[in-house]
Amino acid sequence: MSEILINFTPMETRVALVENGVLQEVAFERSSRRGIVGNIYKGKVVRVLPGMQAAFVDMGMEKAGFIHADDVYHRPEADDCGSSRTPPADIRQLLREGEQVVVQVIKDPIGTKGARLTTQLSVSSRYLVYMPGVEHVGVSQRIEAEEERQRLRGELKTALAELSEENLRGYIIRTAAEGVSAEDLLSDLRFLHRMWQLIRNNIDQAGVATCIYEDLPLSLRTLRDMVRPGIEKIRVDSREVHGHLVKFASLINPDMVPLIEHYPGERPLFYFYSIEDEINRALERKVPLKSGGYLVIDQTEAMTTVDVNTGGFVGHRNLGETILKTNLEAASALARQLRLRNLGGIIIVDFIDMEDTENRRQVMRAFERALEKDRAKTAITAVSELGLVEMTRKRTSESLGQILSEYCPVCQGRGRLKSAETACYEILREILRESRAFECEKIIVLASQVVIDRLLDEDSHHVADLEEFIGRPIEFRVETLYSQEQYDIIPV
Repeated sequence: MSEILINFTPMETRVALVENGVLQEVAFERSSRRGIVGNIYKGKVVRVLPGMQAAFVDMGMEKAGFIHADDVYHRPEADDCGSSRTPPADIRQLLREGEQVVVQVIKDPIGTKGARLTTQLSVSSRYLVYMPGVEHVGVSQRIEAEEERQRLRGELKTALAELSEENLRGYIIRTAAEGVSAEDLLSDLRFLHRMWQLIRNNIDQAGVATCIYEDLPLSLRTLRDMVRPGIEKIRVDSREVHGHLVKFASLINPDMVPLIEHYPGERPLFYFYSIEDEINRALERKVPLKSGGYLVIDQTEAMTTVDVNTGGFVGHRNLGETILKTNLEAASALARQLRLRNLGGIIIVDFIDMEDTENRRQVMRAFERALEKDRAKTAITAVSELGLVEMTRKRTSESLGQILSEYCPVCQGRGRLKSAETACYEILREILRESRAFECEKIIVLASQVVIDRLLDEDSHHVADLEEFIGRPIEFRVETLYSQEQYDIIPV
């Protein structure tokens, strides 16, 4: 049983996908900083970088967007034989500084990086993506049966004929289209063509560095992108949003309307389903497994690393069985954590070493099957010589940790602090340096309570020796706002 829960407040909208009572995915959209993936802007090229084959585009936002030459659409050229070819793109031929360009966001700004852009515009509906200018029709790779893929191409051709559009090009048939009829596709086509005409009109009228088209809010995107066969209920705790959802569902897919329910309960929706606790656990490094093993997940700017440990699980037969069971459980749990935490980019997984080749294959098959549920594109690229599983997961927005947390102002993201002992020894060395550099009557040390306590207790004999050596008294004062790494040495 799968359900979608939508929690709405004026500050933010939250969406949770629950399968058999277990949280699988969660999405946030805060009114103060809505995601901009899918938005279309009329921008201006502010800098071209030939060495990187890229350019920066001013879209009227705090950070300029970034566009690579491969994401600048240009039509194939015809060669001497009449066939089309795509020459290597040179950013200097495609874009020039000061030039106006219409771009669409394909990745939200993350950290210090601006939004990733493309000039290949697209608009999405329930079953289709329309890409003006593209010369082909694609079908989602998640629709695997070749017979169904061909049927959908035929149904789309029929629907286009209804609109007197003969050119079968510029469309991607989405996963949600599996099993739908030509009538369903025709309804989507009409919606997309009206949307595209509106965008074209806005492009002609808009000024530079302005937003031309804004993608749907999270609640409506949920109906468009997340509802699939197997979803039994869509519960929302706001009457107003419930009304918007019903109205939108009646336009894109009337079969959804009976699934949408207003939740009037006194207990908050996410508390009732224990979603709040799951979200808090998803911010922790350590993920316990039912067997007693655990995962340790560390996200850095370059990549995410995952370490699998047996922990307290010792098994009942032998070490090989223990390791296999832990790795199989870890494979399933990790696939869920990647979705739940929305981890993207390069991911390195250190499963527990297995000597048996068949056991290794079994774990990899289990991991691949678990990843099939992920809506984001994933690829397991290789198993390294050290036995590490290397994979990628498409990143289009910030991870859960990046949205809900920030770097610790004390440790600056290291996750560790220098010990009080280390700080004390640094202070003693600094006192010696300051006493040699400045003429003074005494030296005042400002530091945290824990550091001062250690200097006056365990290290008091070092302080006494240093006072005698420099020939001046040392005075200690507690600064309550200092971390144990912070201190000041003041010669007086």
